[in-house]
Amino acid sequence: MNNHLSQLNTDLLNNIRTLLVEGRKQVAQAVNTTMVQTYWQIGRLIVEGEQQGETRAEYGKQVLKSLSVSLTEEFGKGFDTRNLRNMRQFYLVFPIWNAVRTELSWTHYRTLTRIENKSARHWYMNEAIEQSWSARALERQHLLA
Repeated sequence: MNNHLSQLNTDLLNNIRTLLVEGRKQVAQAVNTTMVQTYWQIGRLIVEGEQQGETRAEYGKQVLKSLSVSLTEEFGKGFDTRNLRNMRQFYLVFPIWNAVRTELSWTHYRTLTRIENKSARHWYMNEAIEQSWSARALERQHLLA
């Protein structure tokens, strides 16, 4: 009987572990998807805001600097001008939301947006998904090419 109880406890523990691991994966995926979508939307708003008829170079620099200060003050790290430029570039490279694959992280997309050749970028995106490449693996594969 003691052995049977021990096996039940082990099975119960393993089932709970499985639920927790899977739950954490789902939460991480949901957070990642939301972050990628939010950054894409921020990029879209920046691009649309910059196309208000002003001289883009000067106006864009001032807008990003001002946005960076305000967003960092309110939301903390992650909104420096460089990252805002990355968000803008993300939208410019992937202007159609349906072309964005939510299996990939923001870090993956930062690498992908630096690949100028559209066919190569598409290939790397698909390989990263099919091969389950981490963002570092994607970066390494791209640098080796």
